[in-house]
Amino acid sequence: MQPGSGSFIVTSACSQHSKGPTTSGMEANSSGAAASEPKFTNRLKQEKSPYLLQHAHNPVEWYPWGEEAIQRARAENKLIFLSVGYSTCHWCHVMEKESFENEEVAKIMNEHFINIKVDREERPDIDKLYMMFVLLINGSGGWPMSVWLTPELAPVTGGTYFPPNDRWGMPGFTTVLTKLASKWSTDKEDLVTTGRSVIEAIRRNVDHKRADEVEDATNVETLEAKFKQAVNMYQRNYDPVWGGSLGAPKFPEASKLNLMFHLHVQEPKHKVLGVVLNTLDKMAAGGIHDHVFGGFARYSVDKKWHVPHFEKMLYDQGQLLSLYANGYRLTRKPSYLAVADAIYRYLCKDLRHPEGGFYSGEDADSLPTADSEEKIEGAFYAWTYDEIKQIMDANVDKFGDLSGVDPMAVYAGHYDVKKDGNVKPTSDPHGHLLGKNILIVYGSVRETAEKCNTTTEVVERILKTTNELLHEVRDKRPRPHLDTKILCAWNGLVLSGLAQLACVKDAPGRSEYLATAEQLVKFIRANLYDVQARKLLRSCYGGAEESLASERPIYGFIDDYAFLIKGLIDYYVASLDEHALHWAKELQDIQDELFWDPKHGAYFYSEANSPNVAVRLKEDHDGAEPCGNSVAAHNLLLLSDYFEEERLKEKARTLFDYFAHTAHFGYVLPEMMSAALLEEQGRNTLIVVGPESPEAVALVDSVRQFYVPGMITVQLKIDQPPHIVRSRKSLDNFKMVKNMPTAYICHNKVCHLPVTEPERLTEEFQPRYTFDYQEYEN
Repeated sequence: MQPGSGSFIVTSACSQHSKGPTTSGMEANSSGAAASEPKFTNRLKQEKSPYLLQHAHNPVEWYPWGEEAIQRARAENKLIFLSVGYSTCHWCHVMEKESFENEEVAKIMNEHFINIKVDREERPDIDKLYMMFVLLINGSGGWPMSVWLTPELAPVTGGTYFPPNDRWGMPGFTTVLTKLASKWSTDKEDLVTTGRSVIEAIRRNVDHKRADEVEDATNVETLEAKFKQAVNMYQRNYDPVWGGSLGAPKFPEASKLNLMFHLHVQEPKHKVLGVVLNTLDKMAAGGIHDHVFGGFARYSVDKKWHVPHFEKMLYDQGQLLSLYANGYRLTRKPSYLAVADAIYRYLCKDLRHPEGGFYSGEDADSLPTADSEEKIEGAFYAWTYDEIKQIMDANVDKFGDLSGVDPMAVYAGHYDVKKDGNVKPTSDPHGHLLGKNILIVYGSVRETAEKCNTTTEVVERILKTTNELLHEVRDKRPRPHLDTKILCAWNGLVLSGLAQLACVKDAPGRSEYLATAEQLVKFIRANLYDVQARKLLRSCYGGAEESLASERPIYGFIDDYAFLIKGLIDYYVASLDEHALHWAKELQDIQDELFWDPKHGAYFYSEANSPNVAVRLKEDHDGAEPCGNSVAAHNLLLLSDYFEEERLKEKARTLFDYFAHTAHFGYVLPEMMSAALLEEQGRNTLIVVGPESPEAVALVDSVRQFYVPGMITVQLKIDQPPHIVRSRKSLDNFKMVKNMPTAYICHNKVCHLPVTEPERLTEEFQPRYTFDYQEYEN
């Protein structure tokens, strides 16, 4: 297709479900410069984002997104080349190596275009806007995202990864560059017209989206119909063998699993719990799960969860921490608590800033050895059979008495380790994992013990000891790149996960989880909140000797507010720290002021009057992360109950009305579906009256150990002034019985008889909120 009238369709990106340099922007070192100095340095050298810094020494005259680049494009009347990615993106690295490090390609780029690099995690508003365009014209998207814009920021064509030269039926990057440069010089008006029409179409879509539908409530499915549709869709699209959705690649899809937990608690007869539990089991058994030390990769390339795309992202760790913690709270299956604890250990060791915040993620690629010159995907995580055997043989004394059992036979049998490797060529097209093994479990500890004629205790000891040894050896390998950007939204997801895990009464690490959550709240307050502006910051930046703050702060977007507010509410339940609840309410008020659309309803993604943002979007689907509107619906309902503010509940209802016509509502917006169920069914409230004491905490613990969607928890400390300000004095009616800490369980303003023994509360909740996982096993 011709530039301007269509698109360049490309594949092999990081899937979404990727004149010469002037002295003003580039420094080209003289031939007499020290060999260690880079040949080129561009404006990205002044940035904080690890992704932008990765490109600071390209021969391309890169600009960060901002006024300087855009004004130059307008002054020189040039097209903008916008390249969007993130530092742990494999195909972003490939395109950099093939094209952006190539001086001949850079010469074309610098002569004909103003070139802008964007870290999608730092500026998700820019990424989402132009990804919408790429999806519209290509039908698929991913990273690196490559889009060409007019000086007025209207997109004219784009794609994802482009090879350097024409191949596989795809236009090469240089081909696209030269054709667009020619088109711009000969038929500029056609491209300008195309760009304007695209922006106007997107703007109209946002401005008028569902406006008529909101006013016309006819033909809207009932929530009951949406409930049945969601159950049917999840069961129909479910892979009964390997869990998750049918086919490959396979993503965790945490929002959908969260909704299925809620659906099952509400109506156990549909037995959708089996869908979630089998998925959690197969993910934990698969290679997507790091068996050596914990944490999950972003997705697997095959249907078995075996061979992952090896990058580990913070948003996945936070959401899966919640899922496995809640899976344990629902079923008491020990392996779920073990997996959650391993995620926690990984987070604290490998992704945590010394002051308590968490970094964005780790790359898929790394050097196979310290002497290697080229990074390859999965080098850090893959093992040969001989490597594992040598490590075990050298440490045979650490296994204790094995009664003649061969530990290598046990370990290899359990994790499918083979002498020739266990990765199929279809999952390894580049041959990087040839002869290597990615650990995966196809059976169980009990089955391994039976096959090896030993006990489960011996098997568990062998697996634990070997993984500790492998972890020690692996830590001496060259590590994947660590993105030290600290994002508010993703830290909010981790705060929720830590809080859910800290609600597990019998977790050995419970006090650690809560202390880590507390430190995270303090970190966010100190480093991701601008007190003067009364706004959250999108990001701050780690690194051993760096200042956390940026000279050019980026203020938060809707998901920064919504995810953090949810994290603070969850943290309040785990800690009973009312200061956290009050900060959540304060942030909700700020969110409403900055992002709410008073004309049509729902939240915009970015603030009004954001500079150089062509269109304010509204997110309308839950993907790898839930969308801000979905999470906000939950937050509004819960804060409305805590603070007795009806206007918050009305906002939630407006959100439901705005999105009511969404096709396949429970599948596209599962988190919002969960909130809508809470609104229709009402929330349970636990009120504990009494002085602050272990007895009062025991009453709270007896309830919060269970997964109860939307549970409101209030502790009335009679020996302290109340911090939760309510508009009515309804809580005055709740009194202690026999001068003992007393619990009341209420639903829709109807309360059960008071209880003073924690065991009584446990007996009441256990039959309703605990399920036998063995009933749902394949």
